[in-house]
Amino acid sequence: MALIDVVKCEVNDKELVYKFPSDDLRIGTQLVVYPVQTAFFVKGGKVFDEFQSGTHTLKSENIPLLNRLINIPFGSNSPFKAEVWFINQISKLDIKWGTATPIQLEDPRYNIIVPVRAFGQYGFRVKEPRLFLETLIGNMTTFTSEKIEQYFKGKVFSQLNTLISQKIVKDNVSILDINALLIDMSEHCNTQLNSAFNKYGIEIIEFSFMSITVPQDDPSIVKLKEAKDLAARMKITGRDVYQMERSFDVMQAAAQNEGGGMMNLGAGLGAGLGVGAQMGNMFAQTMNTNPTTPPPLPQQTVYFLHLNNQQQGGFNFQTVVNLISQGQVSADTLVWKQGMPSWAKIATLQEFINLFGGPVPPPLPPIT
Repeated sequence: MALIDVVKCEVNDKELVYKFPSDDLRIGTQLVVYPVQTAFFVKGGKVFDEFQSGTHTLKSENIPLLNRLINIPFGSNSPFKAEVWFINQISKLDIKWGTATPIQLEDPRYNIIVPVRAFGQYGFRVKEPRLFLETLIGNMTTFTSEKIEQYFKGKVFSQLNTLISQKIVKDNVSILDINALLIDMSEHCNTQLNSAFNKYGIEIIEFSFMSITVPQDDPSIVKLKEAKDLAARMKITGRDVYQMERSFDVMQAAAQNEGGGMMNLGAGLGAGLGVGAQMGNMFAQTMNTNPTTPPPLPQQTVYFLHLNNQQQGGFNFQTVVNLISQGQVSADTLVWKQGMPSWAKIATLQEFINLFGGPVPPPLPPIT
């Protein structure tokens, strides 16, 4: 076989490993290593000298480890045998992934197990070519990116369950809100998965979640949404108010149940008594647990007056007092407020009597 003058590797982006098809080399051979490639000299299954990108003229000086093994004689045409392996370190960024079956996860907030499916994308590259060659390649003359995908597909999916669970438990995030954490989840999984890939000289690049979905009609999801709605309602209204609302619902249901005769009536009355006691206890607890909370302000009385031959109002008490002091309202001015059966003179109302010098007697009966 003729001695080789040029050794180089021209392959597509899917080929990660390429073994040059001849081992008949000579001193003076040109070794061409393209960018994002690394070339190795291998002899007897052992990796020796390493070359980065560039054009290298083989000399005994630049292959010292191999030269020491086979003692290449001096001379520009001295032949020797050695395998040349090229490792392609180009980044592969378009690998899609997705869970074939739902992952069963327990929601950390509501302790409900729900099925979750995840989809995304990641990339990888050979970060440490020598480690990659020694741990994964063996004597395979070619090695494609598809093999990497197949090798690590199971490892990725087996760890996703654990990684997602760890993240949502650590951050105490409900599965219903998990899509708000896609960036954080991606960074977390990227870091954790790299620890598994790096031992083979491979680096994960930009592992990302594109979506995390749950089946909306699944009973567990329906139950989870109900639990979330209940928690939100209790947070807004308060636990005691919510319990009272539920108690009123029980009383209303008992009152509307017309099929049980006197027995249901008694049960409803008993439920009502129980609710009454419960409400009393809750009010007492509320007063005890919130001693500094003031009671609600009393509702002000609104007055309507007959002034200038027309109805005016409604006025609050202080406004009416001011009108009396200004002389715009006399003892005979008619007034009405809620609860009065008809209009009456203002001087007859208990709250205004003292402003007109005491009680005003009723009109004299007609003289016959």
